[in-house]
Amino acid sequence: MPMTDKQWLILDLEAPLLAFGGVVIDQIGVTRDFPAASMLTGLFANALGWKRTETEKHQALQDRLVFAARIDRELPGGTLTDMQNAQLEKNDRGWTSWGIVEGRDGASYGAPHRRKRDYHMDARMVIAVRLEPLNGEPDLERLAKALHFPARPLFIGRKPCLPSRPILPARREHWFVDAPTAYAALTRLPAADRQSPKSRLRAFWPPGEGPEEGEDVTRIYDLPDLRNWKSGLHGGHRRVIEGFVMPEEVAP
Repeated sequence: MPMTDKQWLILDLEAPLLAFGGVVIDQIGVTRDFPAASMLTGLFANALGWKRTETEKHQALQDRLVFAARIDRELPGGTLTDMQNAQLEKNDRGWTSWGIVEGRDGASYGAPHRRKRDYHMDARMVIAVRLEPLNGEPDLERLAKALHFPARPLFIGRKPCLPSRPILPARREHWFVDAPTAYAALTRLPAADRQSPKSRLRAFWPPGEGPEEGEDVTRIYDLPDLRNWKSGLHGGHRRVIEGFVMPEEVAP
């Protein structure tokens, strides 16, 4: 039986700095090449105005995500590593995105707190996402409206990573694409960058949503990108397929 078309919401992620997280070892925070399911959950929840304590909503949304991503621009220079040093005192206070002052619960540190954080520089990525089941809350239309008029400022992975363009395409008729699979949705999207017309672009997609063998597939692996929102810790993995897609003509 032939597969029928499904509706996919299209995200356009571009920023001077992008961070997709990864497995943190000690104080070293790496970034993956592709976004994590937990990162997208946090991005959507922020747009919807959810509180961090609404863990059941976050978990349910993460469990419903089906998505694929395509790198439309990546620079050959690798990643930028930010060395962060901060002297933290138990009485330190700061402004939050809610417009209120928030303090710390921890004790003072006897020495500066040091950590490393990696970022992609001037990258651009296109994502096709849908929700299963369709009749959950929020639905895809509600999610699109929240991204168009977010409840709070949005960032891509980490707070310094502010988008340099709207996350949704400029024209409403381009918010959604109909395609039978996530991989097909990516191929139907024109290349977002004029540096990459008529060339295969790196991408990843879940099993059952694209080819699993052949020249377009480079590897299949388990990706540890799931978060237990109740405990606040990352745990669990899912199978993903990495390879290439050939997009349509470059966007105007």
